[in-house]
Parts: sequence; structure tokens; C-alpha cells
Amino acid sequence: MLSFKRPTIDDKTLIDSYLNRSALRICEYNFTNIFIWCDRYEQRFAEAGGFLFIRLGSGYLFPVGEGDLKNAFVEIENDARAAGGAELRLVCLSKAQAEETERLFPGRFAIEPVRDSFDYLYPIGDLCELSGKKYQQKRNHIHRFEENNPDWRAEPVTPENVALCLEMAEDWYAGHEEQGEDENVVAERAALALAAANYAAMGLEGLLIRAEGRVLAFAIGCLSAGGCFDVVFEKAYGEIQGAFAIINREFANLIRERHPEVLFVNREDDMGLEGLRKAKESYHPIFEEKYMATLSLQ
Repeated sequence: MLSFKRPTIDDKTLIDSYLNRSALRICEYNFTNIFIWCDRYEQRFAEAGGFLFIRLGSGYLFPVGEGDLKNAFVEIENDARAAGGAELRLVCLSKAQAEETERLFPGRFAIEPVRDSFDYLYPIGDLCELSGKKYQQKRNHIHRFEENNPDWRAEPVTPENVALCLEMAEDWYAGHEEQGEDENVVAERAALALAAANYAAMGLEGLLIRAEGRVLAFAIGCLSAGGCFDVVFEKAYGEIQGAFAIINREFANLIRERHPEVLFVNREDDMGLEGLRKAKESYHPIFEEKYMATLSLQ
């Protein structure tokens, strides 16, 4: 029987030892997201038979590791049955994982894509250079930002100044009071505070943009598998033209400078939010598709 437990910062080395070998480009497969969102999504992990198992509420990620994969599925199914569920749900599957599930268990699982969960991947060179006609509007926004904020500067986020990001985020939330009690916003505030408190231990990296001494935007993320860097948090004042565009470009340049091996920036999913989808699509992404596989336990 699998023994699931809540992840702590002390579990990073163990969990990374599995995930870093996986080459998976999906944002759920990195320790940062497993740890900081563990309360929001009831994420728990277990280790058995050469595999890492991640449970998200009543769903499960595809087992990661080496060994008898069919037996790993049996372990998950037994856990789901023990919990009294009517079905076994595998969530956030890559296309390859969905195909592997069907190969191992032909016709047993109902498998379908989940568009709201697709990750947005961008070749890092595109974000750094913004070249060509398709990025003309982004360049225009940045030019306007630079004109309106001639003293702007970019500054790496460190354990010493990460509190400035928290302050800016709280100011942003205060300006969006109608969202203050939204469960996603409440969870994001808690996740950001947890990330800030464990910034160095988690190996997080970030960038903030100042003008006239004020933080106008910031982004924080981490190295992930599959040649990706995952942007976990990104905040900017929407009323300041170009603030989002410039933090996006400058952070991409910092990532490329520090990590020349990174090929893609993963800006995660859009949660089905129309405005967020439109903003992320405007940078011409490559989609990392995600699927859900469901097996009736009746």
C-alpha cells in the first residue's frame, strides 16, 4: 500500500532525483509546484518500487521512475479503491504518457485532452529577441515603457530583496479587491509567501523591474526538466503600458545568460481564463498538451 505524505522542503533532493531524469516539460513535474501548491491542490507524494507517485486530491500524476510500470498502476488503482473513489483519474498526462497508458491498458481508460491545462512553451530566443513582424506590438509596448520610465532598471531577485516582490504583490491585490476572496488568489498569495520564505533552499530565480525606486513588475521561476525554465509567478501593473512585456523579455534574457542549456520557457497554463489565454497566445506559444485518463472502479 502506498504511503503518501505532504511534501516539505527537506524532500526536494529526493523528489528532484526522480523528476530531473524524466525530461518532462509539464509544469506539474517540478518540486517547486509540488511544494508551494501542496495545500491548494492537496498534493502528496509516495515512493515505492522505483517510482515516485504524486497524488493531487483524488487524481494522480503518471508515475515517474524505473521498474514495473504496470505494477505502479496497480498501486495507484489500489490507493484509489482504498479511498472509496468511483474512478481512478490520471491527470496532467503528456501526450506520450496518454499513449503509454492506452498501450498498457488498451480500451480500459477514457482519455481526453484538457485544453485549460495545456502549458504554454516558448523558444527562449523568441522571448529574448522579440524579432520579426509578429512581435512588433510587444516591441512597441516596451519602447513606450522605456520612454515613460527613463530610469527603469532590472534587478535579480535574491533572498535579501524577495520581500519587495511580496510588497508589490500585496499592493496589486489591494488594487483588485474584487478578487480578494477568490480561492485562486488566496492560494496564490499563500504560495508566493511560501516560495519567498524558502527562496534559496528551493533554488528559485527571479527578476524585478524598478522605476523611481518602485517595483513595477517581477517574475520568479525555476529550472525544470526537458530543457525548460518554468515561470511560476509573474506580476506587473496592467495599467503601466509595457510592464508585462518588459519583465517577460528581461527575465528571458537573464535565464539565457545564466542557463545557456535552456531551450524553452514554460509559462504554465491559462486555467481557462479568457484574458490570460489571450495574453499568453499573443507570444505565439508551442503547446505542451495535457490529458486526463479515467478508469471506472465499479
